[in-house]
Amino acid sequence: MSAEQRETLDAILRQSGFPADADVAEQRRLLRELLSGQPLPGDVTVTAGTLGGVPTAEITVDGVEPRHVVLYFHGGVYVMGDAFLAAELASQVGRRTQARVISVDYRLAPEHPYPAAVGDALAAYQGLLDSGIAPADIVFAGESAGGGLAVATLVNARDHGLPLPAAAFVMSPYADLTLAGPSMESRRDADPLLSPEALQARVADYTAGRDAALELISPIFADLSGLPPLIIQAGGHEVLLDDAVRLAQRAVIADVQVTLDITPGVPHVFQAYHPILDEAAAALDRAGELLSAHLFSTERVTA
Repeated sequence: MSAEQRETLDAILRQSGFPADADVAEQRRLLRELLSGQPLPGDVTVTAGTLGGVPTAEITVDGVEPRHVVLYFHGGVYVMGDAFLAAELASQVGRRTQARVISVDYRLAPEHPYPAAVGDALAAYQGLLDSGIAPADIVFAGESAGGGLAVATLVNARDHGLPLPAAAFVMSPYADLTLAGPSMESRRDADPLLSPEALQARVADYTAGRDAALELISPIFADLSGLPPLIIQAGGHEVLLDDAVRLAQRAVIADVQVTLDITPGVPHVFQAYHPILDEAAAALDRAGELLSAHLFSTERVTA
């Protein structure tokens, strides 16, 4: 793994950071600028759709004839991003699991605060089940806020009595909107992209006066009992590192199978930079192998 690659990426991201004093419109512009610089591979097709009444982007890879589905939740601290901007990273998960990906275009705050995103995520999952896809053929994936939303949706689906997917893969999950993780301070200088202040500035947009410690807002505080296997990845240079660590600890306490995979020296959602960072491609490969193992293990059990 290349120290030069990590240093180059760090420098790029420090020029693209999200200022704490920027408004939502400016932060949305900055995120779109950051992500739109990564073109989709030529063999990837993205089409608009709906699932359970929720807009989606369906992402397919040429040559893959999948029976499995990745239900994907994009990041953006619940106020920015969309299903289409996430398509490049989502396609990498689909490619490695030989699955089609449905990226959920859930409503954003502050126009649509909690529980809009949570409701849209559950409706999309219910719609996928209603379409005839077996839960054993589904995995969840998501990055940042989308990682937190993926876990919250597992909790929500369980509490609504829905059958759960085979597994979930979350990258740098934003799982504690109280911002109580020790890495908020210990990784402040190391993180080239996020800061506690920038995160704090957007919390109220999403919570809209609700308690940030509610389990479907911050699944770090949820009872995770009965959830499927979780694959949690994070970078050593991010203020949200402890969200990943504490989420894994909560899973262990709840007797949930969990894989915690921390890559040193890399930033928030480092997997998105796989074209220029060896560690990112390697992490996606590891996650793909685990997701595929869970899908095919479930197939053997249910056959």
